[in-house]
Amino acid sequence: MIKDLGLLKYFLGIEVNNIDEGLNLSQRKYYLELINEFGLLASKPANTPIDVNVSAYKGQNENIIKNMKIYQKLVGKLIYITVTRPGISYVVHVLSQFMHAPTESHLKLAFRVLKYLKGSPGKGICINKGMNNFSFTAYLDSDWGKNLLARKSISGFCIFLGDTLISWKRKK
Repeated sequence: MIKDLGLLKYFLGIEVNNIDEGLNLSQRKYYLELINEFGLLASKPANTPIDVNVSAYKGQNENIIKNMKIYQKLVGKLIYITVTRPGISYVVHVLSQFMHAPTESHLKLAFRVLKYLKGSPGKGICINKGMNNFSFTAYLDSDWGKNLLARKSISGFCIFLGDTLISWKRKK
């Protein structure tokens, strides 16, 4: 027997909103719970997840934070958020490299990502309906060896079908 449960609202913690253009997939409730959990409800939102000229690799001479479980928990939750917010993938990738030796500057950067998410909790991936344009568009970027520790480049791409994001990846 099949039962109609109505329109999809939530799936695996992802909120599905019907909008005029199609569907918006976000994790609004998850962001707000996370911001509340780490005590940042009263903080001012950040405009970007990371400053342009900031390098998370510079914190190597700092002391490692005492309670690194907080950092590990936060970064793990940020990794899950990249499902609907690919714009934070780069900074979360950088933060995840310091899971076993995070410093105060890494924790501050992780909190900055939370403040960035606070500024736009309803943002997510939009899947457009009624596409008239079936053209593929791809964008690619690389930082050409900016990581001074590993001497590796980080590159990423995103692919659109019409106006809908269908694939993205970043790789070291």
